[in-house]
Amino acid sequence: MKYITKTVWILSIVSLLTDTASEMLYPIMPIYLKTIGFSIVLIGILEGVAEATAGLSKGYFGKLSDNSRKRVPFVQLGYAFSAISKPMMAVFVFPLWIFFARTIDRFGKGIRTGARDAILSDEATPETKGKIFGFHRSMDTFGAVLGPALALTYLYFYPEDYKTLFFIAFIPGLLAVLASFYLKDKKAVQEKIKVSTPFFSFLKYWKVSPPAYRKLVVGLLLFTLFNSSDVFLILKAKQSGLEDTMVIGIYIFYNLVYALFAFPVGILADKIGLKTIFIIGLGFFAVVYFGMAVNTNLYLFFGLFFLYGVYAAATEGISKAWISNITDKKDTATAIGTFSGLQSICTMLASSLTGLIWFNFGATAAFLTTGTVTLLVIIYFFTIPKPTTFSNNTN
Repeated sequence: MKYITKTVWILSIVSLLTDTASEMLYPIMPIYLKTIGFSIVLIGILEGVAEATAGLSKGYFGKLSDNSRKRVPFVQLGYAFSAISKPMMAVFVFPLWIFFARTIDRFGKGIRTGARDAILSDEATPETKGKIFGFHRSMDTFGAVLGPALALTYLYFYPEDYKTLFFIAFIPGLLAVLASFYLKDKKAVQEKIKVSTPFFSFLKYWKVSPPAYRKLVVGLLLFTLFNSSDVFLILKAKQSGLEDTMVIGIYIFYNLVYALFAFPVGILADKIGLKTIFIIGLGFFAVVYFGMAVNTNLYLFFGLFFLYGVYAAATEGISKAWISNITDKKDTATAIGTFSGLQSICTMLASSLTGLIWFNFGATAAFLTTGTVTLLVIIYFFTIPKPTTFSNNTN
């Protein structure tokens, strides 16, 4: 564990606290939105717009972080935005205001993501990227276990009192902001470079990025285009007759699996290859979506969410480790931010498309479509060479 530095620990604790706040609300979000009049289509559009906002801002602020040679201020501001958005969701109940509050939350994620991941990359070597990103994802996801567990406990005593949860979620969010002030930029990073950074300037990185980066991102974006928000998995479980507490329980179970597997999977990825682990993860994802298309059995839901947790552990941190290994160190935040920006546009389309397919043809058609496309994406990834470290990346 000597490769887990103080900075990695602080970032991981900050992420744990923030995820505790966010995930306290995530499993009850679709239920809450339906109680205030949101349709399934509107929920899909809301999630898509929110993710697109996060993605575009990830690209811009990632580029801005690289240009300014600053990391920590972006991390601190991003977590602050996410914290203040929590009580806003309870105060503003009209659709337009809900869109605004949800967008503020995702905007905060956009501000911090590129800079945070660049810090993680700087704290690792090419041989320990899987471990570092895996450890961070593991700690982050433990927050997704604690958050829903707190929500479940509260709803047990105060059924359907969703609004109060939004105020309670502000507490761990605020603690995360305070913890982020223990982070310090490295001296080498503090040297400023005055460069104009237009909002869409990060898109220019695509032309100058390594060919390996472009080929990888194309595959990731194709997968994302049909990988909608987890909200639809929660709605499918709810639609199958599960009570609110059981839905939250299954979501806690999924995140527990994710948290427990992320770090060991990262260690395994450093040994057998990031590409191999990533493809295995996509395989699990396909199984989950084909299963979701036909399943109504409680016990099988637990099995599918178990596999979904393993999929997340094998892909989310691994993809960022892969990107950081094939790009120049000075462009890490831009590379991850650019991918995240394009990814979130695809996520917006995916969530909106899934909502429309579900509304017009039913849940089965929505899940079968995603599962089938995932199989094609797996074939594509088999054509990508195993990742090699970028020659100028001196992490």
